[in-house]
Amino acid sequence: MKKLLIANRGEIACRIIRTARRMGIATVAVYSEADAHAPHVAAADEAVLIGPAPARESYLLPERILDAARTTGADAIHPGYGFLSENADFAEAVRKAGLTFVGPSDQAIRVMGLKDSAKTKMKAAGVPVTPGYMGDDQSLPRLERMAEMIGYPLLIKAVAGGGGKGMRPVNAKAEFTEALLAAKREAAAAFGNDGVMLEKLIARPRHVEVQIFGDRHGNVVHLFERDCSLQRRHQKVIEEAPAPGLSDELRHVLGIAAVTAGHAIGYENAGTVEFILDMDDRDENGDPKFYFMEMNTRLQVEHPVTEAITGQDLVEWQIRVARGEMLPLMQDAIECHGHAVEARLYAENPDKGFLPSTGTLSRLVFGDGARIDTGVQQGGEVTVHYDPMIAKVITHAPTREEALARLVAALDRTQVEGVTTNRGFLARLAAHPAFIAGEVDTGFIATHEASLFETEAPPPAVVAAAAAARPAASPEGPFARPFRLNLPPVSPSALWAEDGTEYRYAAGPDGIRLDGELQMPSRQAAIVPIEGGVEARLKGQTWRFLAENPAWAGHSAAGPSDGQIVAPMPGKLIGLFVKAGDSVRAGDRLAVLEAMKMEHRLTAPFDGTVELVSATAGTQVAEGALLVTLVHAEQEPRP
Repeated sequence: MKKLLIANRGEIACRIIRTARRMGIATVAVYSEADAHAPHVAAADEAVLIGPAPARESYLLPERILDAARTTGADAIHPGYGFLSENADFAEAVRKAGLTFVGPSDQAIRVMGLKDSAKTKMKAAGVPVTPGYMGDDQSLPRLERMAEMIGYPLLIKAVAGGGGKGMRPVNAKAEFTEALLAAKREAAAAFGNDGVMLEKLIARPRHVEVQIFGDRHGNVVHLFERDCSLQRRHQKVIEEAPAPGLSDELRHVLGIAAVTAGHAIGYENAGTVEFILDMDDRDENGDPKFYFMEMNTRLQVEHPVTEAITGQDLVEWQIRVARGEMLPLMQDAIECHGHAVEARLYAENPDKGFLPSTGTLSRLVFGDGARIDTGVQQGGEVTVHYDPMIAKVITHAPTREEALARLVAALDRTQVEGVTTNRGFLARLAAHPAFIAGEVDTGFIATHEASLFETEAPPPAVVAAAAAARPAASPEGPFARPFRLNLPPVSPSALWAEDGTEYRYAAGPDGIRLDGELQMPSRQAAIVPIEGGVEARLKGQTWRFLAENPAWAGHSAAGPSDGQIVAPMPGKLIGLFVKAGDSVRAGDRLAVLEAMKMEHRLTAPFDGTVELVSATAGTQVAEGALLVTLVHAEQEPRP
């Protein structure tokens, strides 16, 4: 292997390039028109334009990738994750072209790529599988009958799916048909396959996965397990290794089950066997029962936590195995050291259902003390065309508590401007007492929603830290304000919160006095300059302190009125279910917006009447575009 083409973009492309360069292998990047100035393009030795911004016209076109390999003389292709990484036809085409595919065989991808065939194979190998329906008959009557047999609640899952796409929980029979059709549409759009399977819905599951590696010499090993239970909208948010709170016996059995799965299909290269642990159903030893969920036949997003606890470079393992070498280590030589945690920093708004945010990264500074895997840079663009991940923030320490503390500190000191992010939310998650105690399942975020989204009053030590950051004499500091006619003077000894709360203080040689009491500034709080003041951060809580009362500036937080339903992001309006004059109840479906390969359901915020429909189904709409206007039930719509 002399020259490696990376058939991907973003942070995983940058990650692969780093290892290839260390191994003395030349690299080729591919890029779309939107990624012409992306970091992975600059990092590679060569780069080839493969098409316009939409992935279906660039990164998802196998022939464009193969043409780039031929043009540059690459002798190997690494697919990364996502895009074509689990496309068996692509893997086969790469090998038929005489190139090395850094991944498993196309046969293994085919078997494990469809969840129904994967479960059938695993059941035959003796690996426990979740009860459900995995048949070829996809007719509505058949699926309805099988749903009745399985019983509610149940889960609809796309057979070719992943990342929560094509997945719908169903709590009652009345919800089944709508959920099924939505899951099929989403699956068809994301994977080109609308087939689904039905599963018993485990009420309180944990998502635990095992990293395996196989080589062409018949060896299969595992590199311990990861816990990926902290999820939102069925997508992972924080991952860690090893999984907390499992008995040594359960860890051992999970590892054996994962290796058995690998042997059952003659697996080569990196793979992840994912299990569901039923926390409400335990065996005679008190361990939760577990079931095979799926296998990812590629390198996972969360592989850095495994690298941290094992000290191994998994990309290097992939390359060595692809070259025909034996696994670098056998099972007895693989050791686990300490604990690692990874948080996925996304451009998204937790306060609006985690909807993606787009824009230019006008400021991007990461906190120290963490490994940062990123594929973006300051001045770069987060677009609607690709996953909105900004970075993976990874910390490693001798204990889980230390690793979590380091993660929180790194997140508190990370600065991102230009887009809305989940930074504060991630820090609050990692600092949550229940999570620190290991009380985790996939419903954690919903269970603790109130505490995760509430804003606490700033502790006096944090206010003192913000006051101490205010330069007393410098006109260039973050609190500097020119004199303005007819406005109150800016007090050098007062700060204001965004809600107008005033904090008066006196600064002296002995410290900061708040209401006459001496207060030492917090050493843990991160203080970040912002326009007109500073932002103080502590364990995910964020407070803004301004130099003047925001009311003086005439700022208004008013946005669309409560009856104006607007597009939360750019996308295609694939469904519009009301017309002017219709009566609706709070929670009724009004429209469905498709964006970033996901369907976003827009519902009525109150009981009322549709006054105006301002959009047309099937059209592209911009972020903030007015779609539907409602009036309250007691109001009369305008004629």
